[in-house]
Amino acid sequence: MRSASSGRGRRVAVCTALALSAGMLLASPASARDSAPAPALLKEAAFPAPSRSAAPAQGGARAGALAETSAAPLSDLDGDGVEDFLYRYVDTELYAESGAAPGVENFFLDREEIAKDLVAIGNQGGATTGPEVLVLSEDGMLTLYADATLTGSTVARPVGGGWQVYNKVTSPGDVNGDGRADVLARTKDGQLYLYLATGTLEKPLGARIPVGGGWGAYDQIVGLGDGDGDGKGDLYARDTAGTLWWYASTGDPARPFATRRSIGGGWNAYPQLFRAGGGALWARDTAGTLYRYTPRGDGTLNGRAQSGDTAYWSGTAQFAGAGNVPFTGRNGHFARDEFGTLYLNRVDAADDFVTPQQYSDLSGWKNRTWTAVSSLDADGVPDVLELVEGTLYADMARIGSGWGVYDALAGSGDLSGDGKGDLLARDKSGVLYLYPGNGKGTSLGARIRVGSGWGVYDKLVGAGDHTGDGRADLLARTTGGDLYLYAGTGSATAPFKARVRIGSGWNTYKHLAATGDMNGDGKGDLIGVTAAGTVYRYLNTRPGVFSARAEKRSGWTFYDRIS
Repeated sequence: MRSASSGRGRRVAVCTALALSAGMLLASPASARDSAPAPALLKEAAFPAPSRSAAPAQGGARAGALAETSAAPLSDLDGDGVEDFLYRYVDTELYAESGAAPGVENFFLDREEIAKDLVAIGNQGGATTGPEVLVLSEDGMLTLYADATLTGSTVARPVGGGWQVYNKVTSPGDVNGDGRADVLARTKDGQLYLYLATGTLEKPLGARIPVGGGWGAYDQIVGLGDGDGDGKGDLYARDTAGTLWWYASTGDPARPFATRRSIGGGWNAYPQLFRAGGGALWARDTAGTLYRYTPRGDGTLNGRAQSGDTAYWSGTAQFAGAGNVPFTGRNGHFARDEFGTLYLNRVDAADDFVTPQQYSDLSGWKNRTWTAVSSLDADGVPDVLELVEGTLYADMARIGSGWGVYDALAGSGDLSGDGKGDLLARDKSGVLYLYPGNGKGTSLGARIRVGSGWGVYDKLVGAGDHTGDGRADLLARTTGGDLYLYAGTGSATAPFKARVRIGSGWNTYKHLAATGDMNGDGKGDLIGVTAAGTVYRYLNTRPGVFSARAEKRSGWTFYDRIS
């Protein structure tokens, strides 16, 4: 079973596990200290392991007339001929479970860098018949793990960097009929490219081949494998209205997919869709329940069959091969109680919070000037910034002096397009600046002027991706309660598009925080906490659109700051 203190769990504890949104710095000055200004390190507070009552079984009997296709599975990690489950859990660790008999969580890989996305590509010519798995880091490094099993791989080969230009990487299976699974990658502007497999692990992918534009219309792209029995890899794509589209393979790399065909609507009920093998499709609902849709042989699907216990997969942040744009850098929010003790409230990828964890000494953060931002290094863990007499610290690392000129800091992730987390700082005259990160959380580049007039906002929220294109965005609230979205461009010199008004009345909340991806769909969500302590959740449902609020908690008046 999963070890609650394995891998990154230990690393978080010794790095000061503190994290989440960003907003106004507290007005009160920090007290002087005669030693390092960082708080004392905490004892290890391990992330809780998932609680599961029973192992789920594979989906129910197929009702269609056609048998499922016999194309080779891409994620058969235990060699039994069945696709297995490989996933990133909400603790940011990677795990694998048998597809034939799930229920035992095998620790897959121990990585310093968070695995932003995972793509199983079957056997590509390794020493054994085990599959290869591609892992994408936040900074754009793509790594191939050869001959993978349920407990990992001993061979890691870098494929190359620069993959942060893509917001979705997947494998449709074998596109050109050579028996090897190929790879698709979509840019943040909606251009789709095909990478044909070469059959060599030293250089597994050939030069990219343009497929076409307009693929940004889809919020999920799922490499299916063979869904119609012709032996070639097919594709599903879901648009933001919830319609699922079928793209049958042609066998021609220059034009790999035929004209799309509508499968039906209502598929936006699922935050994650991914390949089930044999031309079937897995769909995970918000609660974490998994359903299996088997193929009819023409792209259409039979009715769903539930697989295993309700909410069994509630803690799964990202499945290998999932069609959504992956979300990293932020999981939950930090809250300080009235006595000055700091707590981390994580989200569970099933639209709720897990039990809060104490992350500081009792009263250890009383009267401190702090805020939390999306990860500034490669571990995907949000960082806490503290201002001490004009000197800025990020998770206890000294960034530099002279920061007392700023009255607000925010960090929503990579704003410059290089795959590294950046920082925003607003001075007391209302001018906003961008500080490029170095990807290590230890220093920042020279500031770049974003613009003036930002003093109209009383809250800048580092929000992650709210538009579905994989770029970091920013939310800003005026003193009058209007909320605006600044969509990211990926350019450091002009990081935001023109603002778009989300709505009014947001000043009803004493605290407003970006809490990460609450339901596993890859988009950043929000919470608002009233002065009476009622917590409301807003899910990001479509580009720039949030769901109606839902009450999640009450009695949070004992927190004096949430970030």
